[in-house]
Amino acid sequence: MTAFFTAVALAAGLSAGHSALLALAVVVGQASIGWANDYLDAGRDRAAARADKPIARGEIRDRVVGVCAGVALIADIPLSLLVGWRAGAAHLVAVGSAWMYDLQLKCTWASWTPYVLSFGLVPVIIATALPGSPLPQATLVIAGSCCGVAAHFANTVGDAADDALTGVRGLPQRIGPASSTLVAAAFVAVASVLLVVATDAALPAVIAAAVGVLGALATPLLLRRASARHVAFRVVIAAVAVMIVAFVVSGGDRLVAK
Repeated sequence: MTAFFTAVALAAGLSAGHSALLALAVVVGQASIGWANDYLDAGRDRAAARADKPIARGEIRDRVVGVCAGVALIADIPLSLLVGWRAGAAHLVAVGSAWMYDLQLKCTWASWTPYVLSFGLVPVIIATALPGSPLPQATLVIAGSCCGVAAHFANTVGDAADDALTGVRGLPQRIGPASSTLVAAAFVAVASVLLVVATDAALPAVIAAAVGVLGALATPLLLRRASARHVAFRVVIAAVAVMIVAFVVSGGDRLVAK
């Protein structure tokens, strides 16, 4: 996320110093979200014997991670506002939305809503950080939201068994891995098409859209092999990365609504 923010900000014309400040605010906000998630999910992760979680492995105490999450969240407030009050406020809303997911929404049918809001705010944050605080293209806001939804549904596919064991019942878990994969693929395809529209069919965007659509078509095939289910999330992130690169190459000035 920090790399995506920084690349688009620099391409859009934000100064190097301002982009670095934005990157710092983003990385601190992301740290707070990740640490809060691990702290709140410590019991679930132990029950599922998550080998990828330091708390579940007993390498660090729950309380230490919880304190770090709170400190990072508090520190992110001034860091975000230093970017500019409009961009900072939008970033804090995005971080707060992600915290709401960690605290409660991940276990409800509304688990997808923080992803729609937080990812959709990415172009808003970057655009309003520019001189004059312009608004971004609405098409890019929608594309960002689509990428968020795709990431959310794809991220649950490989963890279906663990989620069932620990009682996580977000919308992807309720509809199952097969349907979640199809939803993720569909939203990647829609985001790819929106990128083409936002860039006036610039060649890099067209190529990225083709890659995104092909990836979307291939993703459901991963369900045929249980060992490959974790790859679904990586495929979505790779498709988003390709779209970001294509947008930057096509011209970051397209971020702002004309």
